[in-house]
Amino acid sequence: MSQTEETLRTERTLSAEVKLYYDVVAPATRPAPLLVALHGYGSSKAWMLREAREHAPEGFAVAALQGLHQHLKEPREPGGPLRYGFGWLTNFHPEESIALHHTALVNLIDTLAGEGIARRERVFLMGFSQTCALNFRFAFTHRTLLRGVVGICGGLPGDWETSDKYGDTPASVLYIHGTRDEYYPPARVREYGERLLKRARDVQVRAYDAAHEFVPAMRADVRAWLAARV
Repeated sequence: MSQTEETLRTERTLSAEVKLYYDVVAPATRPAPLLVALHGYGSSKAWMLREAREHAPEGFAVAALQGLHQHLKEPREPGGPLRYGFGWLTNFHPEESIALHHTALVNLIDTLAGEGIARRERVFLMGFSQTCALNFRFAFTHRTLLRGVVGICGGLPGDWETSDKYGDTPASVLYIHGTRDEYYPPARVREYGERLLKRARDVQVRAYDAAHEFVPAMRADVRAWLAARV
């Protein structure tokens, strides 16, 4: 370093606006119960919207929010066009991604309720894989915003037992997983129901003959679970 240089902070920050994208479909009769669905790592809102519509009962509005971190994926075929995937968290300041996730969901619910699309008191949140733990963070932090939360093939927050951010919620909880899931095998999720019951009264845990994926039996059971809580 030359004698004319001054040592400054090596990690400075700037604030910038971030646009997040979502798709929504709604029935003719509104406002309607709302299912907000979030995809897993590497997927997109278009894929999750198609999947979520298979889970939602008739008469529901369905919204799919897209992750904020974009990355390139390999083409499906050699020489084919590049594809894009989206994720929600990185190891670099993950608390900032968590805060954006919370803000985005609050704004999405406010927007759709304000437009007369969604019934504010009948909002359900569903997450697959990476967004499962994120959605549990949201549900047990914003404790009165949701009627229910569905976690599929994912985890609980790493600070579930230690953080004072989470509290009791009247929201119902459904956690479902596959018995052949290589990321969340039965041994890993065995105590999830007991741990969730510490902060929610209505908790159901169900296992399916599935890997890290959706299967038809899951879709039918989620539809029935949602319909029973509307």
